[in-house]
Amino acid sequence: MTQIESEKVLINRSNVDVFNFLSDFTHFNKLIPPQISNWHAETDKCSFSVQQNLPEISIKIDEKIPYSQINFKSDTVSPIDFTIICVLNQNSDKLTEIYISFVADFPPMIKMMASKPVKNLIDSLVKSLKEFAENNGF
Repeated sequence: MTQIESEKVLINRSNVDVFNFLSDFTHFNKLIPPQISNWHAETDKCSFSVQQNLPEISIKIDEKIPYSQINFKSDTVSPIDFTIICVLNQNSDKLTEIYISFVADFPPMIKMMASKPVKNLIDSLVKSLKEFAENNGF
């Protein structure tokens, strides 16, 4: 089993605000990095492509633990089963630590090729979330 964790970032927002924002995929269009294309989102599921030659990836919200964790899971369309866990730790009334953990059962060759791009993607997402939350609010 492969587990890749993002950087931990502090966001100047409550865990309730961050949780509510992340509980709706339609909000994610504000966070999508340039390497993501064909982004489609509904409240509880999304799909996208990372590169033109790779298959589409589909994700759904699998579990929500109010104000502390959201688990996203690959949907049946995705070529590899994986789970993405967003962990929120409330540090004070308006300060939340967040990190993302990506868990998948990669074959060894895929692990070598995918680990760095996955790490870069989840780091980019937490940084974009911090920037969006603190500059634009939600």
